[in-house]
Amino acid sequence: MSVTETNQIAPAGTWSADPVHSSLGFSVTHMTVSTFTGSFDSYEASLEGGEEPKLSGSARVESIVTQDENLNTHLLSPEFFDADRFPEIRFESDEIERNGNEFVAQGELTLKGETKAVKLRGTITDPITDPYGRERLGLNLETTVDRTAFGLTWNAELPSGGPVLDDQVTLTARLSLVKAG
Repeated sequence: MSVTETNQIAPAGTWSADPVHSSLGFSVTHMTVSTFTGSFDSYEASLEGGEEPKLSGSARVESIVTQDENLNTHLLSPEFFDADRFPEIRFESDEIERNGNEFVAQGELTLKGETKAVKLRGTITDPITDPYGRERLGLNLETTVDRTAFGLTWNAELPSGGPVLDDQVTLTARLSLVKAG
C-alpha cells in the first residue's frame, strides 16, 4: 500500500539523509547578471514519519563549498556567516502537509543567531527498496529567504548601479532518505 493510499504525510519510522546521494545548497543573484551557487559538505537531515511527522536538519557552516577558496574564507567571516560564533545552520519543522507528492514543511530556520519562520516547499516520493535491501525515499525542498533578516548584510554597489548581491537567497535540500533499522 502506498503512502498516499494510507493518508500518511510521511512513512512511519526515522529516515536519515544519505550524504552520498543528497545535497544542501544555496543560490543568490550575483552582480545582477547571474546566479551564484554554493553548498555545504557537512550536514544532517532526518524525517520522522508516522502520526506526528517532523523534519529537521542542520549544516556545519565551516563546510561551505564554492569555487573560490578566498570566497569561502570571506563567507565564513563575521561579514557573512560568522562561523566562529555561529557554527551551525538549523531547521526544525512545526507542521508538515502533504498532498500527493507535494510536500510543505513549516518551521523555524536559525542562521547566524537569528531564528525566523520559513516554509519549505517541494516534493516527496513514496518509499522504494534499493538494491541493498534498504528502504529509501526522496525529498526535494526549497525556500527563499531575505538574508538581511538573518544578519547577512554585507553588500557593495556596482559602478553601473545595483547591488553585488541580491537580498533574496534560495536554499535547497535534495535528500535521499534511508529508513533506519
